[in-house]
Amino acid sequence: MKPTLLCLLLLAVSTGCTSRIDREAVVARHRIVTHATDPHSPAQVGNGGFAFGMDITGLQTFVPFNTLSDWGWHSFPQDETTRRQHYQGVPVEVGGRSVPMDFPDETQPGISDWLAKNPHRFNLGRLGFRLLKADGNAAAECNLHDITQETDLWTGIVTSRFSLEGHPVEVRTVCHPDRDAVGVEVASPLLKQGRLQLFLDFPYADDRYITEYVGDYDRPERHVSRLTAQNDTTALIQRTMDSVTYNVALHWNDPSARLDAPQTGSHRFLLRPGNCSRFSLTCEYAPEVTEAPPVPELFTQSREAWREYWSSGAAIDLSGSEDPRWQELERRIVLSQYLMRVNEAGAWPPQESGLVNNGWHGRFHFEMIWWHELHFLLWNRPESAAKALSVYHKFLPTSRLRAERQGLRGARWPKCTADRDVEWPHLIHATLIWQQPHPIYLAETCYRTDPNPETLEKWSDVVFATADYMADFVRLDTAREEYVLGPPLCPVSENTPIFETCNPTFELAYWRYGLNTAQRWRERLGQERDPHWDDILQRLAPLPVQDGIYVTYEGIPDMWTRYNFEHPALAGIYGMLPGEGVDRTIFEKTLDRIFDTWRFDRVWGWDFPMLAMAAARCGRPDKAVDMLLHDSKNFRFDVHGFATGGPFPYFPSNGGLLTAVAMMAAGWDGSAGTAPGFPTGWHIKSEGFSKMQ
Repeated sequence: MKPTLLCLLLLAVSTGCTSRIDREAVVARHRIVTHATDPHSPAQVGNGGFAFGMDITGLQTFVPFNTLSDWGWHSFPQDETTRRQHYQGVPVEVGGRSVPMDFPDETQPGISDWLAKNPHRFNLGRLGFRLLKADGNAAAECNLHDITQETDLWTGIVTSRFSLEGHPVEVRTVCHPDRDAVGVEVASPLLKQGRLQLFLDFPYADDRYITEYVGDYDRPERHVSRLTAQNDTTALIQRTMDSVTYNVALHWNDPSARLDAPQTGSHRFLLRPGNCSRFSLTCEYAPEVTEAPPVPELFTQSREAWREYWSSGAAIDLSGSEDPRWQELERRIVLSQYLMRVNEAGAWPPQESGLVNNGWHGRFHFEMIWWHELHFLLWNRPESAAKALSVYHKFLPTSRLRAERQGLRGARWPKCTADRDVEWPHLIHATLIWQQPHPIYLAETCYRTDPNPETLEKWSDVVFATADYMADFVRLDTAREEYVLGPPLCPVSENTPIFETCNPTFELAYWRYGLNTAQRWRERLGQERDPHWDDILQRLAPLPVQDGIYVTYEGIPDMWTRYNFEHPALAGIYGMLPGEGVDRTIFEKTLDRIFDTWRFDRVWGWDFPMLAMAAARCGRPDKAVDMLLHDSKNFRFDVHGFATGGPFPYFPSNGGLLTAVAMMAAGWDGSAGTAPGFPTGWHIKSEGFSKMQ
C-alpha cells in the first residue's frame, strides 16, 4: 500500500523536511549523459523483472549487452551421471550426529557439477542496428560522430543521437513497466536509403560461472529459432533450447518493412524498414505466445509508471549542504534508486549483478536478500519488494524438508539457488547461516511499515518456522551450560576454518535478535512465549571478546593481522542490527580497531554502508558520510550508477547505500533529532522514510 499524501507530510516533519521536495528537480539534475560506449557499463531500461542493456546507439549494435528476465532459466540435459534425484548430500559429523549436508560429493562428481551449473539464467536475445556506410560496408562505432546518449530517469526513456557520414540518427528506447517488452523508435534519412536496418540474434545458453556477455553464439545446432507467424506489421518467433521454449513477439509501424528469416546455421533475423523516415519496433519476450503492444503504448506507460515511482515513497534532497561532496552522494542515491527499480523488483530475489549480466550462473543468494530488498521497505516502496520477498513463502515447504533431512525442526533456508529451491553443493553454501534470520528481520520491517493483523498472519508461518530451525540448530554445551553455534559453520566473512569456527559474533547477535523478535510475534498473536526459545535466549553463548574488543569468532587466532579482510561483520551487530546484547563501550573500541586496521582493498561493496550505519548509531555522523564516499576501489559508482564491490556490477553496494541513507535520514529506534546520521553542515530535506530498527 502506498503512503497517502498525509502520511508523506507527517513523515516529512519527522525526518526534518519543512516543505515538500521538488522530486523531479532532484532526479533531473542527475540525468545520465554519455558520449561513447563503455563495454562494461550499458545504459538500461527495465521494469524490475526484465531489463535491456544498450550501447551508445540505443540498442545492442556494437556490444552484445544482455536482455535478461527473472523467468529465463535453462538447464542442460541430464544423463545417467547427472540425475538430480541421485544426489543425497554428504554425511558430516555434527555434534555427535551424522547429518547429510550439501557438500560436493566426490563419489558423484557429475551430479555435483551439474547441480552447480543448473539452472542458469539465459540471455533472451540481442537486438541491434545494422548500420551501413555509403560503400555498403558495415559501420563501426568509430564511424559515428556527434554522439550523445541521455537517460531520462524521470521517464525511463533513453535518447541516443549520432550521425553516420553526415546523416543524423535519433533513437529512443523504452521498456514496458508491466510486460517484458522493449520498444525503440528511430528517425533518420538512412532508413529510406536502406542503410539502417534492425537485427535480432539469439544465442544458446552457456555454463560460465561469471559472464559479462551472456550466451553462446557459436553453437547454432543446439537450439531452434522458428518464425511461426507474420503479417505486415507483426511477427512471432518461437525459441527452443532443450526443454525451454519461449516466444518473441514483434510489432512495427511500417507495413512495407520486411522480416528476413535466418540462413542455415544462423539465428539472426533481419528487419528491413521500407520507404519511411521514422520506424518503431516493439520486441516482447514471453514464456507464452503473446501479441506485442505498439511502441506508443510503451512510451505512455513508461512515463506514467516512472512518475508514479519517483512520486511515491521517500525522497531526499542534499543540495542545501555545505560539504561539496553532497552532489556525488546525491548522484549515487538517485542513480541507485533507478537501477534498483530496473533490476531488482521482480518475481524472484535478484542476483548480485541484477539483470545486467550473470554471476554465479545468474542465481540469487539468500544472504544478500537483506541488502537487495530492505531499502524498498525503508523508503516506503514495499510494492517493489513484495514479489521478491514472497520467495520465503514459495520456498517454505522445501526449506522445511531441508531441515527435516538434517534432523531438525522448522525451515532451513538455502544459500544460493534459482527458481527452484535446489541448493548448489558447496562447502560454504552448506554451512553459511547468517541468511537464516533474514526473513524475521524483513517480516518485522514489513510489520512496522504496515502494523496490522494481516501482516502478522501473512508472515507468521515463515517467522515461526525460521525460529524453530534456529532453536534446533544451536547445541547445548553441557560443560559450560551454554547454547553454542557450530562447528561446522561458515561465518559472514567466509574466510575462517569452517570445522573450527564456533560462536561467531555476528551470528550469535543475529540469533538473539531473531528469537527475541519471534517471541514478540507470538505475543502479538496472543500466544504464549516459547519456553525453549526463552531458555536459549537466557543461555546463549556471550559475544566473544579478546583484549576488550569483539572478535569474529570464539578463540580466533591473530584476529587483527590474519583475518582483517573480507566482511567486517563485527560492525553489523550494532549497524545492521539494533544491538541486543551488545556492550556499547566494547563495540565502539571494536569499530575503531576496524577503521584503523581493516584492509579496505579486500572487502565487498556492502561493507561500507554497514560501517556507515554502525558509525551513525555510535554518534559519529562524519564517519558515516565518509564511509558512503570511501575511495576504496570496491565502492565506486560509475556514470550509470553501477557499483564495484564484487563481480561488476555489484548491486548490494547500491542497496546498502540506500538502506544506510534511509537510516541516517529517518533515524533508528532510540535515535534523537532530525537526520541523526548526517553531520553538522549537511542540511537535509527528507520525506517519507521509515525508521530503522
